[in-house]
Amino acid sequence: MPTTDAPAASAGSTTHATGTGRALDDTIELRLPAGLLPLLAEADLLDSPAAWGSTRTAAGAFHLEPVRPGRDLELLTGWMNDPEVAAYWELAGPPEVTAAHLRAQLDDDGRSIPCLGLLDGTPMSYWEIYRADLDPLARHYPARPHDTGIHLLIGDGTNRGRGLGTALLRAVADLVLDNRPRCTRVIAEPDIRNTPSVSAFLSSGFRCHTEIDLPDKRAALMVRERALRNLL
Repeated sequence: MPTTDAPAASAGSTTHATGTGRALDDTIELRLPAGLLPLLAEADLLDSPAAWGSTRTAAGAFHLEPVRPGRDLELLTGWMNDPEVAAYWELAGPPEVTAAHLRAQLDDDGRSIPCLGLLDGTPMSYWEIYRADLDPLARHYPARPHDTGIHLLIGDGTNRGRGLGTALLRAVADLVLDNRPRCTRVIAEPDIRNTPSVSAFLSSGFRCHTEIDLPDKRAALMVRERALRNLL
């Protein structure tokens, strides 16, 4: 790298040349609002799901919206206490249980983003979009850089059992691949006991690569390859 004899400007300052050959050092202090830091981490690690926009499905327009605990905690707590959801998510209980689960992601570095799934503007599902290659999951399979994982629950029981999960999984996998050019695979690890979930992944273009033993479950490792997205 080329070097010069000129002294480097110190961090946080800019040096302006003057007509007399002298330099003026104007100290500039840069401060980022605390609320901006999680967004910067999200943009770096997950290419900002909040900006991915809407996609059309057979059931209507769908988009992801990052969770706001102050607005969404009551809704999510109700979903987590649904017996069908609680059997696999194991987050039944008072709002504090759900809040702690969300806080662990929101207070972290942005490698996992909790989102609401809105269908024609109505919140009806909960998603976690996460960097699988930076997650403990990566210890259990041959991860590739920028592998992106998804977790899903459909909150309203009236929306289950009619193929909606398949449509939404395909839509979200496509959103990931469309908006994360560095990602070549979308990963999921549903509990193998959750037959409807495994079936929905298979019907939405994922393939089951293997079964893996995770600390809390035996899971089917589901993978949707960018290279095969138009074939499956």
